[in-house]
Amino acid sequence: MFSLMRNLRRSLIENNSIGKYALYAFGEVVLIVLGILAALWIDTWNQERQEVKREQFYLSGLKEEFQASLSKLDTLMAVNRKSYRTAEDLLQRIPGASVGEEAVLSKMLIGALTYEIVYNPNNSLLKELINSGRLETLTNPMLRRHLTSWESFLESVRRQEENLRLQRQHTTDLLRGPEGSIRTIAVYSQVDPELRLNPDEPLYSNLDLLQSREFENNFLLFMLDAKNMETVHYNPLRQEITTILG
Repeated sequence: MFSLMRNLRRSLIENNSIGKYALYAFGEVVLIVLGILAALWIDTWNQERQEVKREQFYLSGLKEEFQASLSKLDTLMAVNRKSYRTAEDLLQRIPGASVGEEAVLSKMLIGALTYEIVYNPNNSLLKELINSGRLETLTNPMLRRHLTSWESFLESVRRQEENLRLQRQHTTDLLRGPEGSIRTIAVYSQVDPELRLNPDEPLYSNLDLLQSREFENNFLLFMLDAKNMETVHYNPLRQEITTILG
């Protein structure tokens, strides 16, 4: 085709057909411009198609991450709920308890104080998107806004989890002190079957400590913090995850 156009151009020049040559030259320029525009359009279309594929890849990965994070949160909330409900039952039982109920109280103490409440969501892909500046690949502005504020949600949760950990620590410190007996709790609750403790040896009762005002104050603060963890922090966090997934 190019050789045909070249021959036509030569013929017009040799025949001194200036008007026809000018018209031909204009047509040739138009064809070149159209060719360039077509190439640019194809390149832009290809880039947009790649961007769409990249966005779908990120969306799919983020969905898997937040679904896993939701599952982890539901499990953690169930553990925390069991912990503070056991604490509630224990506080109601302590005032009228007798030494004969030491085994029951020990098991309830284990149920209330054993579990560390720490939320660790799956956020590796989200962190990569934010750190690399690729969050703008996501075309939904509302989604980007929620993902950007996700870390602030987690910071609030972590602060409350630390408060809860400290309250649990204050309570367990009392049990480790001179008025408490961890050995008694371990024997009665059978927390570790492989722990070789002789149950026939004399056991010190924790009942006086449990009925003290100091223990009640610390244990009550722990229980309230655990309930607050669910209502004020975990429930809104769960709602945020479902919003992001939606």
